[in-house]
Amino acid sequence: MKHTRPSTMIIFAVIGVVGGWFLDAALAAMGEPVVVPPYSLAVVLTILAVLVVVAAVPVRRAVKDGTRVDPFYAMRVVVLAKASTLTASLLAGGAVGILVYLLSRPVVPGPGSALMALAAAGGAIALLVGGLIAERMCTVPPEDEDKDGPAGVTAA
Repeated sequence: MKHTRPSTMIIFAVIGVVGGWFLDAALAAMGEPVVVPPYSLAVVLTILAVLVVVAAVPVRRAVKDGTRVDPFYAMRVVVLAKASTLTASLLAGGAVGILVYLLSRPVVPGPGSALMALAAAGGAIALLVGGLIAERMCTVPPEDEDKDGPAGVTAA
């Protein structure tokens, strides 16, 4: 499995920005209240970031010690890290889109609304960083070329 590419994260973030802005604009056009993410979202995303990194620690420790890595556990952690990275990109973009919408209106929103959107973006960025760290922690270092090949076969 390859690491998450920056271009993929940027595409997800752009989709989130457009989606967040469009959602709030559509709701406001229909006379409905706009979406403002609560502070609890930022807290939950930050806790998830810590949990993703903590889940990757046993895999990193096993790789460094040279002990056997449980492949099922390692794969679950890598998939969780990749999903966290992509989801966090989308959520960060969405929060930024909401923030842009709130700040671009002629009537300035209350400071609480803008701060809540900013906090949600910060929590999503924390999850993004946690996912990237966990992905890197689950990477197996390349083998030395000087050592014997698989099953004791030497290169001729």
